[in-house]
Amino acid sequence: MRRYLLIVLSVFLLCVTTASTASETALAAMKQDSHVLLLRHALAPGFGDPPEFTIGDCSTQRNLSTEGRQQARELGKTLHDAGLDDLVVYSSQWCRCWDTAIEMQIGTPATHIGLNSFFQNRSQQDAIVNDLQALLASLEGGPSAVLVTHLVNIRAITGQSVGSGEGIVLRLEPNGEYTVIGRL
Repeated sequence: MRRYLLIVLSVFLLCVTTASTASETALAAMKQDSHVLLLRHALAPGFGDPPEFTIGDCSTQRNLSTEGRQQARELGKTLHDAGLDDLVVYSSQWCRCWDTAIEMQIGTPATHIGLNSFFQNRSQQDAIVNDLQALLASLEGGPSAVLVTHLVNIRAITGQSVGSGEGIVLRLEPNGEYTVIGRL
Protein backbone atom coordinates (compact mmCIF):
# COMPACT_ATOMS: atom_id res chain seq x y z
CA MET A 1 0.00 0.00 0.00
CA ARG A 2 2.84 2.40 0.83
CA ARG A 3 4.50 1.70 -2.46
CA TYR A 4 1.24 2.35 -4.31
CA LEU A 5 0.75 5.69 -2.50
CA LEU A 6 4.35 6.67 -3.26
CA ILE A 7 3.82 5.95 -6.96
CA VAL A 8 0.56 7.94 -7.03
CA LEU A 9 2.22 10.87 -5.24
CA SER A 10 5.18 10.78 -7.63
CA VAL A 11 2.92 10.83 -10.69
CA PHE A 12 0.89 13.70 -9.22
CA LEU A 13 4.02 15.76 -8.52
CA LEU A 14 5.34 15.07 -12.01
CA CYS A 15 2.05 16.27 -13.52
CA VAL A 16 2.04 19.44 -11.39
CA THR A 17 5.69 20.16 -12.22
CA THR A 18 5.11 19.54 -15.94
CA ALA A 19 2.04 21.82 -15.99
CA SER A 20 3.92 24.52 -14.11
CA THR A 21 6.88 24.31 -16.50
CA ALA A 22 4.54 24.44 -19.52
CA SER A 23 2.86 27.58 -18.14
CA GLU A 24 6.23 29.19 -17.48
CA THR A 25 7.31 28.42 -21.05
CA ALA A 26 4.07 29.90 -22.40
CA LEU A 27 4.46 33.06 -20.27
CA ALA A 28 8.08 33.49 -21.35
CA ALA A 29 7.05 33.21 -25.00
CA MET A 30 4.42 35.92 -24.52
CA LYS A 31 7.23 38.38 -23.71
CA GLN A 32 8.31 38.18 -27.35
CA ASP A 33 6.54 39.77 -30.30
CA SER A 34 4.32 37.66 -32.58
CA HIS A 35 2.75 35.57 -29.81
CA VAL A 36 -0.93 35.22 -29.00
CA LEU A 37 -2.78 33.74 -26.05
CA LEU A 38 -6.02 32.23 -27.36
CA LEU A 39 -7.99 32.30 -24.13
CA ARG A 40 -11.33 30.69 -23.40
CA HIS A 41 -13.54 32.97 -21.32
CA ALA A 42 -13.56 32.40 -17.57
CA LEU A 43 -16.16 30.25 -15.83
CA ALA A 44 -19.71 30.94 -17.00
CA PRO A 45 -21.94 28.12 -15.76
CA GLY A 46 -24.26 26.45 -18.23
CA PHE A 47 -24.02 25.27 -21.80
CA GLY A 48 -24.52 27.29 -24.97
CA ASP A 49 -26.69 30.37 -24.93
CA PRO A 50 -30.37 30.86 -24.08
CA PRO A 51 -32.83 31.04 -27.03
CA GLU A 52 -33.32 34.80 -26.48
CA PHE A 53 -29.55 35.49 -26.77
CA THR A 54 -28.78 38.96 -28.11
CA ILE A 55 -25.31 40.43 -28.64
CA GLY A 56 -25.02 43.58 -26.55
CA ASP A 57 -27.65 42.54 -24.00
CA CYS A 58 -25.93 40.66 -21.18
CA SER A 59 -29.25 39.88 -19.50
CA THR A 60 -29.99 37.46 -22.38
CA GLN A 61 -26.65 35.65 -22.16
CA ARG A 62 -24.80 33.13 -20.06
CA ASN A 63 -22.49 35.27 -17.92
CA LEU A 64 -19.45 34.88 -15.69
CA SER A 65 -20.11 33.58 -12.22
CA THR A 66 -18.48 35.17 -9.18
CA GLU A 67 -15.89 32.40 -9.41
CA GLY A 68 -15.39 33.19 -13.11
CA ARG A 69 -14.72 36.85 -12.36
CA GLN A 70 -12.18 35.82 -9.72
CA GLN A 71 -10.62 33.38 -12.18
CA ALA A 72 -10.20 36.19 -14.74
CA ARG A 73 -8.63 38.49 -12.12
CA GLU A 74 -6.20 35.73 -11.10
CA LEU A 75 -5.22 35.14 -14.72
CA GLY A 76 -4.65 38.87 -15.15
CA LYS A 77 -2.47 38.85 -12.02
CA THR A 78 -0.46 35.92 -13.39
CA LEU A 79 0.17 37.85 -16.61
CA HIS A 80 0.95 41.04 -14.68
CA ASP A 81 3.37 39.23 -12.35
CA ALA A 82 5.13 37.87 -15.46
CA GLY A 83 5.61 41.43 -16.73
CA LEU A 84 2.75 41.14 -19.23
CA ASP A 85 0.42 43.86 -18.05
CA ASP A 86 0.06 46.02 -21.15
CA LEU A 87 -0.98 43.64 -23.89
CA VAL A 88 -3.08 44.04 -27.00
CA VAL A 89 -6.45 42.52 -26.04
CA TYR A 90 -9.29 41.45 -28.31
CA SER A 91 -12.55 39.87 -27.22
CA SER A 92 -15.58 38.15 -28.63
CA GLN A 93 -18.71 40.30 -28.50
CA TRP A 94 -20.24 37.85 -26.00
CA CYS A 95 -20.48 39.38 -22.51
CA ARG A 96 -18.67 36.49 -20.82
CA CYS A 97 -15.63 37.09 -23.03
CA TRP A 98 -15.75 40.86 -22.72
CA ASP A 99 -16.10 40.64 -18.94
CA THR A 100 -13.15 38.22 -18.80
CA ALA A 101 -11.03 40.71 -20.75
CA ILE A 102 -12.09 43.61 -18.49
CA GLU A 103 -11.58 41.68 -15.23
CA MET A 104 -8.03 40.72 -16.30
CA GLN A 105 -6.97 44.41 -16.33
CA ILE A 106 -4.06 43.89 -18.73
CA GLY A 107 -5.01 46.23 -21.55
CA THR A 108 -7.93 47.97 -23.19
CA PRO A 109 -9.96 45.35 -25.06
CA ALA A 110 -11.56 45.74 -28.46
CA THR A 111 -14.12 43.34 -29.90
CA HIS A 112 -13.48 41.30 -33.04
CA ILE A 113 -16.05 39.23 -34.93
CA GLY A 114 -13.51 36.46 -35.55
CA LEU A 115 -13.65 35.67 -31.83
CA ASN A 116 -17.45 35.25 -31.73
CA SER A 117 -18.88 31.82 -31.08
CA PHE A 118 -20.38 29.67 -33.82
CA PHE A 119 -21.35 26.89 -31.40
CA GLN A 120 -25.08 27.29 -31.99
CA ASN A 121 -24.83 28.40 -35.61
CA ARG A 122 -22.37 26.13 -37.45
CA SER A 123 -23.26 27.81 -40.76
CA GLN A 124 -21.13 30.76 -39.58
CA GLN A 125 -18.06 28.64 -38.77
CA ASP A 126 -16.13 29.21 -42.00
CA ALA A 127 -16.68 32.98 -42.01
CA ILE A 128 -15.76 33.37 -38.33
CA VAL A 129 -12.69 31.14 -38.59
CA ASN A 130 -11.56 33.09 -41.69
CA ASP A 131 -11.97 36.35 -39.74
CA LEU A 132 -9.96 34.89 -36.84
CA GLN A 133 -7.20 33.72 -39.19
CA ALA A 134 -7.09 37.23 -40.71
CA LEU A 135 -6.77 38.73 -37.22
CA LEU A 136 -3.93 36.34 -36.37
CA ALA A 137 -2.15 37.23 -39.63
CA SER A 138 -2.52 40.95 -38.85
CA LEU A 139 -0.89 40.47 -35.43
CA GLU A 140 2.24 38.71 -36.79
CA GLY A 141 5.31 40.85 -36.17
CA GLY A 142 3.52 42.97 -33.60
CA PRO A 143 3.40 42.89 -29.82
CA SER A 144 1.92 39.88 -28.09
CA ALA A 145 -1.84 39.78 -27.71
CA VAL A 146 -4.59 38.09 -25.74
CA LEU A 147 -7.65 36.96 -27.69
CA VAL A 148 -10.59 36.11 -25.40
CA THR A 149 -12.89 33.73 -27.21
CA HIS A 150 -14.81 30.45 -27.03
CA LEU A 151 -13.90 26.78 -27.01
CA VAL A 152 -15.14 26.21 -30.58
CA ASN A 153 -12.87 28.95 -31.93
CA ILE A 154 -9.82 27.64 -30.10
CA ARG A 155 -10.52 24.09 -31.24
CA ALA A 156 -11.00 25.25 -34.85
CA ILE A 157 -7.57 26.94 -34.86
CA THR A 158 -5.51 24.55 -32.72
CA GLY A 159 -7.42 21.27 -32.71
CA GLN A 160 -7.15 21.33 -28.90
CA SER A 161 -9.67 21.78 -26.12
CA VAL A 162 -9.27 23.99 -23.06
CA GLY A 163 -11.28 24.53 -19.90
CA SER A 164 -12.85 27.79 -18.82
CA GLY A 165 -10.14 30.38 -18.16
CA GLU A 166 -7.47 28.33 -19.94
CA GLY A 167 -5.64 29.20 -23.10
CA ILE A 168 -3.11 28.16 -25.68
CA VAL A 169 -0.13 30.31 -26.64
CA LEU A 170 0.67 30.47 -30.35
CA ARG A 171 3.73 31.83 -32.12
CA LEU A 172 2.58 33.58 -35.28
CA GLU A 173 4.74 32.74 -38.28
CA PRO A 174 5.43 35.14 -41.20
CA ASN A 175 3.79 32.73 -43.68
CA GLY A 176 0.41 33.01 -41.92
CA GLU A 177 0.86 29.76 -40.03
CA TYR A 178 1.10 29.41 -36.24
CA THR A 179 2.88 27.09 -33.87
CA VAL A 180 1.46 25.96 -30.54
CA ILE A 181 3.98 26.92 -27.83
CA GLY A 182 2.16 25.87 -24.68
CA ARG A 183 -0.87 26.14 -22.44
CA LEU A 184 -1.69 28.61 -19.75
